[in-house]
Amino acid sequence: PQLSTGDMLRAAVKANTMYGLRAKEHMQSGRLVSDDIVIGIVKERISDPDCARGFILDGFPRTVAQARALDEMLSASNDKVSNVVEIHVPDDVLEERITGRWIHKKSGRSYHVKFHPPQSLKVGDTPQGGVNGNMKDDDTQELLEQREDDTAEKLKQRLVKYHTETEPVLQYYKKQQGTKISRVNGNQVPEAVWQEVDKVLKSAASGWSLAATTMLLFLTLH
Repeated sequence: PQLSTGDMLRAAVKANTMYGLRAKEHMQSGRLVSDDIVIGIVKERISDPDCARGFILDGFPRTVAQARALDEMLSASNDKVSNVVEIHVPDDVLEERITGRWIHKKSGRSYHVKFHPPQSLKVGDTPQGGVNGNMKDDDTQELLEQREDDTAEKLKQRLVKYHTETEPVLQYYKKQQGTKISRVNGNQVPEAVWQEVDKVLKSAASGWSLAATTMLLFLTLH
C-alpha cells in the first residue's frame, strides 16, 4: 500500500486509536502534531496485515530524527528501507505550481490556473475567488479556494525548512548499506513523471524480498 502521512493521521483520528486521540487533542488546541505522535501513527499503520510484504511511505520521514525512528521500528522485525525515490523539482518551478493551485475542499479535486484550469476560468481572465469569482469546481460549480500556505512567501518558508530539515534525510539514507537512492525528474508532465517512477520501482522490485520495505519520498532538490 501507498501510505501518506496526512491520510494516516486522518484515519488514526477517525478510528480513535491511541495516537489518533493524542493527535486530535493537539489539533484541537492549535498545536502541531509532535514527532512522537506521527511516528506512533506510522508504527500503528505499518503493523496492519496489508503492510506485511512491504509498503510505500509518502511524506515520511521529513527529518533525520524521524528516519532514525523509522529504521529502529523496522529493525525490530528485521526489515529496513530498501529504496528511496526522490522526485526532483527546482524551487522556482515549485513556486509557479504552488501559487497557482486551487482546490475543491469537499472532494479534494485540484486545479491549476495554468496547467489545469477549471472550466469557469476563461482564457485571459484573472483568477478570482469568492461568490462572484470565476474559480468554481467543474462538477459541482461550488467555490474553489487556495490553501493558506499556498503563497510565495509561505512557500519560501517551507522550502527553507525543507532544505535544512528534509534534504539531510537523503544524505542519511545514502550512507545506509543496502538502501538504493533514485532520482526522478519531476519537472515534466505527470504521465512522464509516473513512467520514470514506475521504471524505478519495477527495477527495484526485482531485488526485493517478500518482507522488503520500500519508502517513496517526494523530495525537491537542486
